[in-house]
Amino acid sequence: MPTDPSSAPARPLAEGVEIRPAREHEVEDLLPLMRAYCDFYETEPKDDGLRTMARALIADPEQGALFIARDGEGAAVGFASMDWKWSSLRGARIGYLEDLFVDPAQRGKGVAEALIEACAERCREHGAPALDWQTAPDNQRAQKVYERVGATGSTWVEYELEL
Repeated sequence: MPTDPSSAPARPLAEGVEIRPAREHEVEDLLPLMRAYCDFYETEPKDDGLRTMARALIADPEQGALFIARDGEGAAVGFASMDWKWSSLRGARIGYLEDLFVDPAQRGKGVAEALIEACAERCREHGAPALDWQTAPDNQRAQKVYERVGATGSTWVEYELEL
């Protein structure tokens, strides 16, 4: 298991896009993508909260991971964030894909699939038996991507208690 995930080599894609762990100096590059993700789900967290989350995931691999996708010109075109949680149903710590977003102009090029694979690989490195995530029931486009990577949907209903 690498001790410094940000030093891991880039993952080249056929389309000239690379996927790799994000670095501290890239937080501002990620912010517009994170904001677009939040806009898609009609939420308005403060930018400082998003920066804090990004920095925590970059700085501490025990918190999770933050991956960035960059195109051939170096522009940030996608990201994925994941964290860890314990699953009593699996008797193990599993990865949880918290966020996945690809710039609309870059969709359909395999970037989302590569970001999911980067998260899955991080889970394998940590011995996690699964990577879980959720999406909105009406997000059909995302569900097709998830099915392409071999994920299966669930019948569980999620609840949230606002505090």
